[in-house]
Amino acid sequence: MTAREQHDRMANAIRFLSMDAVEKANSGHPGLPMGCADIATVLFSRFLKFDAKAPHWADRDRFILSAGHGSMLLYSLLYLTGYEDMTIDQIKNFRQLGSKTAGHPEYGHAAGIETTTGPLGQGLANSVGFALGERIMNAAFGNDLVNHYTYVLAGDGCLMEGVSHEAIALAGHLKLNKLIVFWDNNNISIDGPVSLADNTDQVARFQACGWNASHIDGTDPEAIAYAIEAARHSDKPTMIACKTTIGFGAPTKAGTNKAHGSPLGAEEIAGARKFFNWDSPPFEIPADILDAWRAIGKGGVKARADWEGRLANAEPKLKAEFERRLSGKLPSNFDAVIADYKKKLSTDKPKVATRKSSEMALEVINGAVPETIGGSADLTGSNNTKTSQTKNITPDDYGQRYVHYGIREHGMAAAINGLTLHGGLIAYGGTFLCFSDYARPSMRLASLMGIRSIFVMTHDSIGLGEDGPTHQPVEHLAALRAIPNHNVFRPADAVETAECWQIALESEKTPSTLALTRQNLPTVRTEHSAKNLSSQGAYELAAASGEAAVTIFATGSEVEIALGARDLLEKHGHPTRVVSVPCFELFDQQSEDYRKKTIGNAKIKVAIEAGIRQGWDHLIGTDGIFIGMHGFGASGTIEQLYPHFGITADAAAKAVEARLHGK
Repeated sequence: MTAREQHDRMANAIRFLSMDAVEKANSGHPGLPMGCADIATVLFSRFLKFDAKAPHWADRDRFILSAGHGSMLLYSLLYLTGYEDMTIDQIKNFRQLGSKTAGHPEYGHAAGIETTTGPLGQGLANSVGFALGERIMNAAFGNDLVNHYTYVLAGDGCLMEGVSHEAIALAGHLKLNKLIVFWDNNNISIDGPVSLADNTDQVARFQACGWNASHIDGTDPEAIAYAIEAARHSDKPTMIACKTTIGFGAPTKAGTNKAHGSPLGAEEIAGARKFFNWDSPPFEIPADILDAWRAIGKGGVKARADWEGRLANAEPKLKAEFERRLSGKLPSNFDAVIADYKKKLSTDKPKVATRKSSEMALEVINGAVPETIGGSADLTGSNNTKTSQTKNITPDDYGQRYVHYGIREHGMAAAINGLTLHGGLIAYGGTFLCFSDYARPSMRLASLMGIRSIFVMTHDSIGLGEDGPTHQPVEHLAALRAIPNHNVFRPADAVETAECWQIALESEKTPSTLALTRQNLPTVRTEHSAKNLSSQGAYELAAASGEAAVTIFATGSEVEIALGARDLLEKHGHPTRVVSVPCFELFDQQSEDYRKKTIGNAKIKVAIEAGIRQGWDHLIGTDGIFIGMHGFGASGTIEQLYPHFGITADAAAKAVEARLHGK
């Protein structure tokens, strides 16, 4: 058998597993695996460094299927190369409840899935973080331990999504030359030809962003191999525009949108079998072809063993640090460092904005935790995300710890996810809370994947003042709190801010958002507590003088207002307690007894937050008093805006007294 015949039969194994799985499920996208089988076969058989029996090997090459609708391409490759948890039964149960073969690749469902890539463009944007993570870790630990590539297969949709431009511009700027992207250039989207909506010269676009980019025949194995080899010798990232035919081999549906989002049908599959001279029954791969694929899956065994030898022989301190970082565990002295810092804060009682409190905490954290990688979407001086330890990462120096993401909130959030998924790093990045709208798709995916991405969102309310309603977040806390498995922290002072950072860093399976103020806030936690009270989500900050008639719940900058309202009400003979609520999500995870005790039995319950009411009723009830926003903000100084919108201690006290007196 010639090498070309062998290649064709191996590629056809991908095509028919994909076709048959989609057909059995009566759901899915057969077109991409059929069109891209040659690209995948060349990449996996000749270039990709991996070991199917050690899927989490730290120095493996990463393969990211950004065009996640073509998931059967990836599942077929995982089965064929011998990943243990990707059995033929999993392939047969494609898209079925409980299977590892979900409709789109889901991180954590099966080994070999590097990231969740349902929404188009996300995998491509994650890959920038993966590739940057490789360079950062390489700078820290050297070629012997970190030296791998990131390969991406992206479709027309990935390149049309706006996040793609943020991602490729950043990758080009940073010269991430170990990032190689294959574009499945088939000119078909769900509605029909791409030309219905787009005529962008994608090769020129990538070149304009500082990439190598060129056109090849995506069905020619030698052209594919030549392009990959050239990319691996480049000083820039590379995009290879692979001309393919969607649904290649299907007699009437190839090259049309009918091969995109639905099964081909028995007649069409029979025609494809004839076209490819493939006579095996559904889900059966000829023994010699399966053996050839399994050999590829074992092809990285020697490279991995050699790497393990280099790790074993590395300088002991370097080896220990590398292994600690990859484990995701924080340095052993971390809790003590935070405890000492909290004690100092309770003594010093700083009056600073929580964005400044965050910077102060990060100065301590970044000194103690060398794997943190900071950044901001062009708001470094506003987000306060840079500390003395975090100098700028540049194309000439990946050994630093700060990324200037530019005005690219969505690209930043996606890259943070990629940095996190790469392993060995803890990534955080900042913007204004209002612009979490621009980052939210990636923030949601971080939550879905269960990873430790950290988002620093400053200017968290009308307290930012004159910039006005376009910049004043009103519904954003509620919107972010609506995301499952996402901790939204709104600390009240420097002590809570340090505690929230501690929780964020320790939450290996949950991403965090820190919502931080522009305005200065007093220290409300003046008595040192060794315990991290914020980890309970809510706790009594100030007790009532007797049996509480009123409980006031508040977050962030409004805790100060709640304490002021308490003083007024206590003077008027109404025993009032204040509960600080730095994190709804963590409070909801506490025991029923703790939650009942913290909410208490006061007749009147009040919530104070400079955002909308949504989400508060589970603490104050539908008849509780809400002091906050009921619409958008306005331009004006903070001194004008809080009274204008009735968010003051006096307004809160009056609302309580009106209720007490039955008005």
